[in-house]
Amino acid sequence: MAALAPEHASAEILGLDPRPAYLISQMADSPLKDELTACLGQPIRRTLFSIGHRGAPLQFPEHTVESNVAAAMQGAGILECDVTFTKDRELVCRHAQDDLHTTTNILATDLAATCITPFTPATGETDAQATCRTSEITLAEFRTLKPKMDDRNRRATTVEDYMKSTNTWRTDLYAGNARLLTHAESIELFRSLGAKFTPELKDPAVEMPFEGFTMEDYAQKLIDEYKAAGVPPADVWPQSFNLDVIRYWIENEPEFGAQAVYLDDRYEAFDEDEGQIDPMDAGTFRPTMQELHDMGVRYLAPPLWMLVTVENGEIVPSVYAREAKAAGLNLITWTLERSGPLGAGGGWYFQSIGSVTDNDGVYYELLDVLAREVGVVGVFSDWPVTVSFYASCTGLD
Repeated sequence: MAALAPEHASAEILGLDPRPAYLISQMADSPLKDELTACLGQPIRRTLFSIGHRGAPLQFPEHTVESNVAAAMQGAGILECDVTFTKDRELVCRHAQDDLHTTTNILATDLAATCITPFTPATGETDAQATCRTSEITLAEFRTLKPKMDDRNRRATTVEDYMKSTNTWRTDLYAGNARLLTHAESIELFRSLGAKFTPELKDPAVEMPFEGFTMEDYAQKLIDEYKAAGVPPADVWPQSFNLDVIRYWIENEPEFGAQAVYLDDRYEAFDEDEGQIDPMDAGTFRPTMQELHDMGVRYLAPPLWMLVTVENGEIVPSVYAREAKAAGLNLITWTLERSGPLGAGGGWYFQSIGSVTDNDGVYYELLDVLAREVGVVGVFSDWPVTVSFYASCTGLD
């Protein structure tokens, strides 16, 4: 992996990817379109504003060597390893502890016998079922798996059909020889590519402690692997949806905790920033922005739609965004380029601006509001060149 560095770690990346030009061509005439058009053909700089979300999974299997190399070549200055653990408590890069049935070939191997829910074919109105966890296999067994694009055919009656399920606007073109990563290997790879790090500690699918392995052990082990590799804390933005994990890092690893990113899963916007019971998760109290800041949280990362709304037909910052900035929180958001074509409104990630989302050019219209009006400091993307191009054109670091 280190051998990749001389080839891919340059500070400037040639702007050969056609997607920025395509997205610009779909925009309505505007000063923003003129500004971006003038930058076409110019080099794309590596920028910390551009974050590779699981690498570049729009076209590459997520959390693989190849996906992250692609993201780095597209100018992503920060790369992500979602972290979970195996049966022998080794840290590996997976979006969830129980996603092996959708992201690897495990169902077509002898390790299918370890799946906690064996493959069951679809019958009548019942979808096909399977659940396979990293915590049921050892690291050595994990290394034998082959990654694939994340998806499944819910109406499949065979394992083969269940696995042949890549969304039509993605591709299997680069899936054939992709390689899985441990967390420690991701550190080595990302450093060789000249990128910085944003690992996300995933909540386990198993009850904790797991064979004596506590949540504190788990959170500490993630940080310890950066220490062992000699990575400066300033180069790491550890993430979690679990506020207790964020607070653990702030209190026990303050140098790393200073950049800990709280992934906010409150998915309903309120008129005012008030600590309250979340209607999406009954019984869960959500702290106010000021309370988060008082805890030592400095980075907050909600999904795209939480930061914007529509007023008079225009995309504008939301109350949530204004309250977060007023409390002194740095904002990061997720995930651009995960929605496919936007002609039908953009779906889940564009839900607060669906009424003005009718073409792919809205990707850049939204990004411009996030950067210039909301003031986000980073954007996760499934195809980082979209963000890297914008940042290079507009002078963002």
